Amino acid sequence: MKYKAIIFDMDGTIIDTDHIWKTATKKLIENHSKDFNQELEAKLQKEIMGMAVIKSCQIIKDMANLEESVENLIKQKTHIACSLYEKHLKFINGFQEFHQKTRNYKLKTGIATNADDSSLAIAKNLLNLENFFGKHIYGISSVNNIYKPNPDIYLHVAKQLQIKPELCIAIEDSAHGIKSAKAANMFCIGINSSKNKDFLQEADIIIDEYHEINLDNILKKI
Repeated sequence: MKYKAIIFDMDGTIIDTDHIWKTATKKLIENHSKDFNQELEAKLQKEIMGMAVIKSCQIIKDMANLEESVENLIKQKTHIACSLYEKHLKFINGFQEFHQKTRNYKLKTGIATNADDSSLAIAKNLLNLENFFGKHIYGISSVNNIYKPNPDIYLHVAKQLQIKPELCIAIEDSAHGIKSAKAANMFCIGINSSKNKDFLQEADIIIDEYHEINLDNILKKI
């Protein structure tokens, strides 16, 4: 068996938050501008999907021509998203069953997310993520806020799991996340939770749902 661990992204990969962050972005811009439209929404989605809130708010400020400081936009977007987390958070379909399979194969697992401490804490508490991952739940504060597409968060989780990066599988839903995992020298599965496979083209395998992952075949690869 080549691979020894599976490292999951969080938003859009194990928890269904794509709609939450889209809504947070929309509400944030509408609070400061009257120029929000579908064209801008589509452009922003392409640029910021899977990106840390720190970087995404700089892009939102620039693309939407907002006068508000990036620091205030970060606070406001995080507040909006966390409020929505508490009302609407749920697992991606099939994640729980798939995670049980990883246990059957005795694979180590962890979370490598661009999420900040506040949204990560809410997800951990509401969905009892420690029941799945124990202490191996890491956001970008664990790597001095060096966010994806840099490989730091994936390399950090692999180190904490005591598994070499090249022996890890990453599961991601965004182009930035896939770039991060590949830069860490990991085999990457792209899950199409956003219903746009254009974001996943650099993944080694693209799936629509977890039940499509054939662990027997993947783990036999040399």
